[in-house]
Amino acid sequence: MLHTDAEARAWLERLPEWDAGAADRLTALVRLLEEENTRQNLVSAASLAEVWRRHIADSAQLLTHVPRETCSPWLDLGTGAGFPGLVIAALRPECAVLMVESRARRIEWLERARIALGLDRAQVIGARLELVPSHPVRVISARAFAPLPRLLELSARFSTADTIWLLPKGRSAPQELQELSGWQHRFHVEQSLTDADAGVIVGTLAANTARKGRKS
Repeated sequence: MLHTDAEARAWLERLPEWDAGAADRLTALVRLLEEENTRQNLVSAASLAEVWRRHIADSAQLLTHVPRETCSPWLDLGTGAGFPGLVIAALRPECAVLMVESRARRIEWLERARIALGLDRAQVIGARLELVPSHPVRVISARAFAPLPRLLELSARFSTADTIWLLPKGRSAPQELQELSGWQHRFHVEQSLTDADAGVIVGTLAANTARKGRKS
């Protein structure tokens, strides 16, 4: 468990994705976030004071569940302030990270940050998820985007049997997964590295069994 920014930085530096370029990009991201937070409330002041643990490491931990050859395309839903999408792109700049965000000021921020960090393979998709054309992706992530049933209804069309889902859900993760019905899946809950009370739903999705039943 990571309790401080110093512990978070030390953990990040042990990642296989960490190098001088990643360090520069993430340091620049933190600086840009601090500047932008004076213009719009991207993150709370309390979390900004522990930005390396609360946002950078919290996002980067998702990479530990993804094989290095399985990162592209990565679809991040409701990226907002940039988490986890910008962090994933900063650590894996060779991957096509697609960041879906519908709020105008957040779209502008994400695009400015993407350009400033030189994340040429990352893309900001400024639209509601319902309007994004369907296409298969290798990874789907969503941090505080929607309750699990609604999230699956909106985004299962991007998933194949091999797509890895990474859904930070806070303390509600076990309950949301236990109450999920109508879906054939291989989801489980992983303990968050940054919050003792939080979990990450990880796994793959096979089918909407309830929808199959209605069609038959």
